[in-house]
Amino acid sequence: MTTHVVLGSDAIKTKGWFKSHQWLLLRRSSQLIILGVFLLGPLLNIWIVKGNLASSLTLETLPLTDPYLLLQVLLTGQAPETTALIGAAIVLVFYLLVGGRVYCSWVCPTNLITDAAAYVQRKLGIKPKARFPRNSRYWILALTLVLALASGTLMWELVNPVSLVFRGIVFGLGMGWAVIVAIFLFDLFISHRAWCGRLCPIGAFYGLIGHVGLTRIVADKRDQCNDCMDCYDVCPEPQVISPALKGAEKNVGPVIKDGACTNCGRCIDICAQDVFHFGLRFQQKLNNELKSVQ
Repeated sequence: MTTHVVLGSDAIKTKGWFKSHQWLLLRRSSQLIILGVFLLGPLLNIWIVKGNLASSLTLETLPLTDPYLLLQVLLTGQAPETTALIGAAIVLVFYLLVGGRVYCSWVCPTNLITDAAAYVQRKLGIKPKARFPRNSRYWILALTLVLALASGTLMWELVNPVSLVFRGIVFGLGMGWAVIVAIFLFDLFISHRAWCGRLCPIGAFYGLIGHVGLTRIVADKRDQCNDCMDCYDVCPEPQVISPALKGAEKNVGPVIKDGACTNCGRCIDICAQDVFHFGLRFQQKLNNELKSVQ
């Protein structure tokens, strides 16, 4: 009789439940707080933020614009307002500092759905068979931009699941809830983490920004790794781990620089050996300089 080992059980024993879930709890808090702020307007008429995740105005002062949406607008031939340009610049600088796909794991409401599907898969032992190439999302990203250029309209925004999910949660629109169910069932039964990891053009766009993002996860204690594989099992983009974790013999540094990394922090949570932590893109260089000074 085989014993079922709970994912992350070693981390829970070593660090305690809270510390082995701290980044997950912070992410959920971030996602729910952002949703809550948007919900205050339509539900309680408290308009701290007006708009949506694509374009908003906070406290009647701070404009925020999705740079991916702005790029589509520019391709349609429309002239965006100055506030839209300022808002996109603010968002772009922010994600360049914290890592582009932080949007996917800390802001996007669709992440709640895909994470829930992955959790149910693990609990029920469901193993979807379908596989999509990881570069599919970049082809879809290119297609959305070509459609904007060719049609002169924001065609992608008419079917954008992130926008539909957001509207479904905030305003209770029927189509939004249908999309929520569809994404959940698709990731649960058809293909593991397919939407966020293989298909979403928004994730592809922020992944391109993430390639030069400053804040990174660093496996600076990789020599302590005991090959438990928990980090691979919990990571939404497990292919980003190997170069940093196993690349010492190839003179590859411990910094996860792949733009696909969402900086979700689950590898930090779940590692009983504390191999990972948040650091900077230039962490290895800084460490080497510190050693030379000492």
